[in-house]
Amino acid sequence: MTAGTAAHRGLDLRRLPMRHLLLAASTPLIALVVVGTLLIGRLPVVSPTAIGNVAPDFALVDLDGNPIQLSELRGQPVIVNFWASWCGPCVEEFPLLREAAERHAADGLVVVGILYQDRSSAARGFMERHGGTWATAQDPDGRVAGAYGIFAPPETFFIGRDGTIVARQIGQFSATSLDEKVAAIMDEE
Repeated sequence: MTAGTAAHRGLDLRRLPMRHLLLAASTPLIALVVVGTLLIGRLPVVSPTAIGNVAPDFALVDLDGNPIQLSELRGQPVIVNFWASWCGPCVEEFPLLREAAERHAADGLVVVGILYQDRSSAARGFMERHGGTWATAQDPDGRVAGAYGIFAPPETFFIGRDGTIVARQIGQFSATSLDEKVAAIMDEE
């Protein structure tokens, strides 16, 4: 076999400089990233839990086995609080939430707690020790937390009488921020 015959069979990639091989291998990936970025950039970014949207409905069971469905609470101001008994900030904000629930109970304020990656026995004990009187629902498969975009507790949604999200608190709320958000959902008629 002659050198001319070997050249006709194809290029010997072992003889190319490494930078050429890397460039040839990475070019399709770079093109894919550019096209993907352009396509994703054209998609509308609308979260189902954006302020002004109707809160995603859910049907869960509370710690006593009673059903809770958000849509059945229309006409009332609602606080939906994702929490866990092991969550330090949840423990700190709990008395503020209890006080707000008591202060506005006669005005129809409903508080719904949703457990986030917690055991029902731990949550039940926590509620009893700290005087929580509102329904706390179990979300065993995390479906509701996923629908609300929860990454970690505490996270709280303030839902007006018409079922729309009026405010959202990511992380622990202060007494002032809680009062402001509760006032916003109490004033809506």
